[in-house]
Amino acid sequence: MAFIYNILIKLADGALRAISPFNSKIKSGVIGRQNTFQTLKTTLQKTDKTLWFHCASLGEYEQGLPVFTKLRTHYPKHKIVLSFFSPSGYEIRKNSPIADVVIYLPIDTKKNAKTFLDLVNPELTIFVKYDIWPNFLNEVKKRKLRAILISAAFRKNQSYFKFYGRNLRNALFAFEHIFTQNESSKTLLESIQYNSVSVSGDTRFDRVTSQLELDNNLDFIETFKDYKLCVVAGSTWPEGEKLLTNYINSRPLDYVKFIIAPHNIKAPQINQLQQNLKANSVLFSEKENKNLKAAQVFIVNTIGILTKIYSYADIAYVGGALGTTGLHNTLEPAVFGIPIIIGNNHEKFPEAQAMINAKGLFSIEKQQEFNTILDKLIEDSDFREQSGQNNSSFIKKNKGAVIQILDYLRI
Repeated sequence: MAFIYNILIKLADGALRAISPFNSKIKSGVIGRQNTFQTLKTTLQKTDKTLWFHCASLGEYEQGLPVFTKLRTHYPKHKIVLSFFSPSGYEIRKNSPIADVVIYLPIDTKKNAKTFLDLVNPELTIFVKYDIWPNFLNEVKKRKLRAILISAAFRKNQSYFKFYGRNLRNALFAFEHIFTQNESSKTLLESIQYNSVSVSGDTRFDRVTSQLELDNNLDFIETFKDYKLCVVAGSTWPEGEKLLTNYINSRPLDYVKFIIAPHNIKAPQINQLQQNLKANSVLFSEKENKNLKAAQVFIVNTIGILTKIYSYADIAYVGGALGTTGLHNTLEPAVFGIPIIIGNNHEKFPEAQAMINAKGLFSIEKQQEFNTILDKLIEDSDFREQSGQNNSSFIKKNKGAVIQILDYLRI
């Protein structure tokens, strides 16, 4: 199995290089990986003590950040290496203040794993949620380096638990301890005789809770909202934007404001979204010298401020679960005690089902379902406030994973 895996990895590497001239995202990853070893050589000295944090992409970075931040404080003299596999994570967090060097993780070959660990030689390695790379982790195990996996979530249909998944399964044993999000993940690990496991919950609950302690003020949003009811649609995709525009166009509610923050902020999609709206709208990039109070829709064609914008919401819609893309972060709006609407493809996101059960989150599939629940949330203030409170209580109940992890690490 390991032999087949190594062949497939090399084929995948070749395919990515071949495709890269035609895809800017893939091209960024290919070029970035080519520079990884040189970046490490110029940043690290053999005498440096290091910590290595690895995240697949931006979501896993946000998930691990509460732990990373504590370790940064506890180990001020260590150099921290932060690696990403996806350009989506690297490009947005390449200047992360918690790391001394941010890199792309090289393709998972035995040679790359040895070279990487020769350069980094981490005193502690932390992987977040998944992105299990057998050659890297087997080399970590061979060198007897400390490594843990945090906020892990497993499903029984994954390769780890199939007869053909021995290579991936063995890689899990490189971790001296695995912290899972739920009991079912712990049970699955124990079924393959991995027993050094604790159910700590999801570190994202700690991450979003910390947002309440920050200054979330945005003067232009406050001006736009103008003390009216506000619906914030975050990380939207075209299928969700269609529901939103149809709703807004069919209901000229002058006492409700809408903020739409698309996942894709390229000009053609933003322009199309604005053209589809009959209501008066304004773009973030054109907000200066505009009458924000007169607009009903504010379109956020920038990144990095959505979490703060959620603090102004009375109702939220979170994108990604109507089409084939994964559901975006529902915990970010939930922490502000507001009800949330999502699409129906959320089976891989246990927190979504938990919030549905707690009656703070509402799953829809079609326009009429969307219209019905949004109408009710807008018109019934008691229902809206209770639904939001259910989400706030859910967040408070589930935070605390970071404390358990740090306690294990004796910090």
